Amino acid sequence: MKISTRGRYSLRMMLDLAQHYGEDFISLKDISARQDISKKYLEQIIPFLNRSNLLIANRGHMGGYQLSRQPSQITIFEILVSAEGSLCPVSCMDNEPNVCPRANECITLPLWQGLYKKVYEYLNGVTLQDLIDNKTEYGDYCI
Repeated sequence: MKISTRGRYSLRMMLDLAQHYGEDFISLKDISARQDISKKYLEQIIPFLNRSNLLIANRGHMGGYQLSRQPSQITIFEILVSAEGSLCPVSCMDNEPNVCPRANECITLPLWQGLYKKVYEYLNGVTLQDLIDNKTEYGDYCI
């Protein structure tokens, strides 16, 4: 599994918003400057995060973005799935139930299911607040 630039930048944007949670709406210009990500790229990320209801948008002069929930209630899994679409290690697992004609006899399917389970448990067990506090059982983070 490889997380794309969109996934990494989505996480950085959400972390920036989490660090300023409770303040006014944050402009993309401010996020762009702090995170060293182009404003145009951030504009491309917004629709993915909006579709997942992770953001609140406010238009106008004092417009910008805020998290839709507290940083302690937003998991890294949610953010990455919104940006990447799927974190399944193989495409046959993207559908539930699995529609692959070989699913019932596939010797490797349990391997991929086990990998996905570990990825899900790990990323769903870490919130934005955990990364900010850097005090989870998972250790230090670098994005």
